[in-house]
Amino acid sequence: MLTVASRIPRKNLAALDLAAGRLAERGIELVAAGGRRPQFGAAAPGAVRDLGPVPDAHLPGLYAGARAFVLPSLYEGFGLTCLEAMASGTPVVAARAGALPETCADAALYADPRDPTAIAAAIGRALESDTAVRLRAAGLHRAAAFGWDRTARGVDAVIDEVLRGHTLR
Repeated sequence: MLTVASRIPRKNLAALDLAAGRLAERGIELVAAGGRRPQFGAAAPGAVRDLGPVPDAHLPGLYAGARAFVLPSLYEGFGLTCLEAMASGTPVVAARAGALPETCADAALYADPRDPTAIAAAIGRALESDTAVRLRAAGLHRAAAFGWDRTARGVDAVIDEVLRGHTLR
């Protein structure tokens, strides 16, 4: 089980401690990759294995090798790591917060980020065979909708729309 997140409070990694303990009972390790900022506090919670910063070149292998991915953030403006996991064919569990439901749509399972029991339960469901197969397929489809070319055209269209609405003086 993988999470990729910096160690800032809004990433809410402490909410994964219960899930990590339950996974360990099943012989599954929950690992956290990502950087730290000393001013924001500690590493990953006790039951989560902290990999620390990981070179970008190693992330695709981590995503692809994970049985599932989890992001329990209290707030996300987009949720790039969820899409990276989906693009790697990895089932995703995300917080029902910020932009994550919009970004992930029906390609992820969701849990209240303030409820560690709900997060652990969603992770358990994501590891079930039928659910994992469905999430892998839905995730690959969802991630494909966010290619660079399509995204650039979408940004360009928004800029054009804004400029059309304003007259220069």
